[in-house]
Amino acid sequence: MKVRPVTRLFDRLGSSGRRLTPLGFGGAAIGNLYRRVSEADAHASVAAAWASGVRYFDVAPHYGFGLAESRLSAALSDLDPAGEALISTKVGRVLEPIAADQAQGERHGFVDAAAFEPRFDYSHDGVMRSLEASLKRLGRDHIDILLAHDLGAATHGADDAAHWAAFMDGGYKAMLSLRDQGVVRAIGLGANEAAVCRRALDQGDFDVFLLAGRYTLLEQAPLDDLLPACTQAGVSLIVGGPFNSGVLACAAPAGNAHYDYGAPPAWVTNKVAALRGVCARFGVELPAAALQFPLAHSAVVSVIPGAADAEEARLAAARIAAPIPAGFWQALHAEGLIDSEAPVPLVRQAA
Repeated sequence: MKVRPVTRLFDRLGSSGRRLTPLGFGGAAIGNLYRRVSEADAHASVAAAWASGVRYFDVAPHYGFGLAESRLSAALSDLDPAGEALISTKVGRVLEPIAADQAQGERHGFVDAAAFEPRFDYSHDGVMRSLEASLKRLGRDHIDILLAHDLGAATHGADDAAHWAAFMDGGYKAMLSLRDQGVVRAIGLGANEAAVCRRALDQGDFDVFLLAGRYTLLEQAPLDDLLPACTQAGVSLIVGGPFNSGVLACAAPAGNAHYDYGAPPAWVTNKVAALRGVCARFGVELPAAALQFPLAHSAVVSVIPGAADAEEARLAAARIAAPIPAGFWQALHAEGLIDSEAPVPLVRQAA
């Protein structure tokens, strides 16, 4: 097994005696991302992940506008009476109540979600208000990891600088205070772009970044800057969106696959087809390779696919443990399908 270096996150969580599991649980799906998920399926998804050994669960107020946090809390109240689970949630949006008839259908990618509307707020008061509501929904008096959600130009465009200033002047200071008080154990960013994580690394005191969709089997740009900087600073990386919103999630081509929450561009379609070709030659499932690849980097502590039901949770557990021959990874390097500097998983030797 690859030995992970001692990091800030390791130190922050050390007193709890718990560690992030290499396979975590991304909670957006149980917040009705893309489609409605029943209460029973949401509970079964968390239960199947728990049964497979997952002990790290990531949610956010944005996921179903409180729905994912409430569903995770309900499931863990049954599954985890001893409080073994590690939970991360996010700040940066506050939820404003709306009429029930306005909550139907799809809003911001979530279908038939809770009757709230999200509004960006990175201020000190906004962060405190968001966390207080999350603690109530989660039924907890503390959070293991608190992440500032969706900062950066990719989300905010021309408003990026204003939101960043509001965060550093207000919300960031609130997060530092909460960490000092022990209300949260570790702090970081949950983002869809590497650049804002790099900015945060230069300007603040963070323990971990949850980076979605940017260090995957499809994309490895963070190898050039963010990952070496994280390694030097002892800051950990959690890889969200290991399937790049779905395009790497299917063993066979699917016509409705998403990339960055939308239709995949031609370069993505072409590269995924090439990856599938190598998978076919070596008898490897594409989703298994996608889950295992990011964990080969020493800075990466967990990979967190979403799971909308028990079958998806069980598949993730099976795929992250599936044997993949060394020749497969060598072929990806040789054919330029992954960065030449990208570390690849060690092949387990037969006993």
